[in-house]
Amino acid sequence: MSGSYLLQVDSFVTLSDLILHSWFQARLKLRSYPHCDVAQGAAESQGFPSIHEGCREIRLDTPILTSEYHGRLNRKLYKSAVRHSEPRDYIKMDSTLVFIVLASSTLAFIYVANRRNQALFPPTPPGQWFLGNVKQIPARQPWFQFAAWRELYGDIIHLKLINKHMIILNSKKATLDLLDGQSNIYSHRPKSVFLDEVLDFSNDVFRVRADDPHFKAHRRMMHSGLGPRAVREYQPLQIQETNTMLRSLAEDPDKFIAHIRRNAGALIMKVAYGYTVSSVDDYYLKLVERHFEILEETMSLPLMIEFFPTLKYLPSWFPFTGFRKAEKMIRDNMTDRIPYDWAKKQVESGNFVDSFFARFFQKEDGATTSQDEERMLMRVCAALYIGGADTTVAALTSFFYLMETHLEIQQRAQSEVDAATGGDRLPRPDDEGKMPYLTAVIKETLRWSPVVPLGLPHSVDRDDIYDGYLIPAGSSVIANIWAITHDPETYPNPDVFEPDRHLGENPQPNPFDFVFGFGRRSCPGSHLAERSLFQNAANILAVFNIDKKRDPQGNPIEPTVEFRGGGISHLKDFPIKIIVRSPHLLPTT
Repeated sequence: MSGSYLLQVDSFVTLSDLILHSWFQARLKLRSYPHCDVAQGAAESQGFPSIHEGCREIRLDTPILTSEYHGRLNRKLYKSAVRHSEPRDYIKMDSTLVFIVLASSTLAFIYVANRRNQALFPPTPPGQWFLGNVKQIPARQPWFQFAAWRELYGDIIHLKLINKHMIILNSKKATLDLLDGQSNIYSHRPKSVFLDEVLDFSNDVFRVRADDPHFKAHRRMMHSGLGPRAVREYQPLQIQETNTMLRSLAEDPDKFIAHIRRNAGALIMKVAYGYTVSSVDDYYLKLVERHFEILEETMSLPLMIEFFPTLKYLPSWFPFTGFRKAEKMIRDNMTDRIPYDWAKKQVESGNFVDSFFARFFQKEDGATTSQDEERMLMRVCAALYIGGADTTVAALTSFFYLMETHLEIQQRAQSEVDAATGGDRLPRPDDEGKMPYLTAVIKETLRWSPVVPLGLPHSVDRDDIYDGYLIPAGSSVIANIWAITHDPETYPNPDVFEPDRHLGENPQPNPFDFVFGFGRRSCPGSHLAERSLFQNAANILAVFNIDKKRDPQGNPIEPTVEFRGGGISHLKDFPIKIIVRSPHLLPTT
């Protein structure tokens, strides 16, 4: 909290009665007004004179204080102001002066806060004065830089971002010890002025605090609707959407990513809302895809409001208020209510199919759904799409690339699929137990290219000591999943795509333990994701051969590995040849 207190006093003021004798005493700024002969900045010395004669007004501009100090100071100032008050007009300050005062207060706080004992923090890469490590973090794919720092600074790294702390966990042990082993204090999300206050997303599934009653309600709802039993009931929907994808791939293989995207979006829309996506150009599908693009674009912007919260009070024409543009882009493309309202009308009319929404909106006892329950259901349904659709696209795109560049692995997996099905039918979800090698291929795909390389950030709600290091309360704590799945101590030759590492009597750690999150924030849709990946991969291999494209001279065109995206890592489009190998298995309807 911060404040500026204007006191109107009699001829004598005892400052020791007004100011707490604490670490911030020397940093309070004293300004004298007419009838007072006190030099500017006197209070910035190492001590205050106990009495100032002739003062009629004193303004105390306090830096940001803890709530405890602020409350104590406020009570003392209030009592004195009441005791010595007389009416007087306040000085009007124009907007520029307001900005200067707010910025100065924030800078003063940052200076004080950063004087904490740096020796207690985990190793910190050398940064710049004031900015800290801000400019050293790449806007795109920062997990590579974090992993490189591990070689210099170890498994746990501390970054200073102006007035914030970020802790990077680059090892399996540290990540599991903290995010799983101490999930009681590491399950919150970092505070975000932009997301929580400007956009009012604080109660969304991905943002709500772990100690908020809505958090448990969200989790119960998702576990009930996405658990193993519920996922088995969704199998007919998975088969239907997989068949549509197979037909599309056969008709226009060059647009394979578009077909993958339609498949992933259609399955989630069907599961969440009971809505059937008609084509790759479906209205709702395009609307939500645009929402993903906006989020990716805005989340990569340097939002200064996170470091200077007072900017939220300033108009859009002030410097460093670019977050207003991001806010408008997101609000103009909000899609939470659009498919939700459609699904609600369908259920109320009685013309609906089974879906996550229908199960929770239509109560068995006929009771009316409350407004709070509706808001929760809307958030959870939106979270299903946000958390499931784009990640599935990223995983299947990597699968196609890896099959194209590892023909011997592809052929071995195809042989296993053919043996399990007899070659005369398409694979079904219940065939998974007969295909251990394909299961290993899927695990290795997610290890080689984790779709959310940094997961979602956690936050610690109190100071913690781990391995002798201080992790300050409120720090963003990020698990570098990419570094974990490419750690040579855990996965020898980590850059090599080798499914056999997940087979045998002593398989290497299951990447599913890392790629779906940690602790109380682990992904509740992991069962649906695993089943969906298996169903799609098995059917693709049953019907198609995947190979490299050829140039006019017949030489293979080597695809390049280039990723895009911020939070979700996608391979960029690459040349590929997809041809039907089993036309008799190609679905006709």
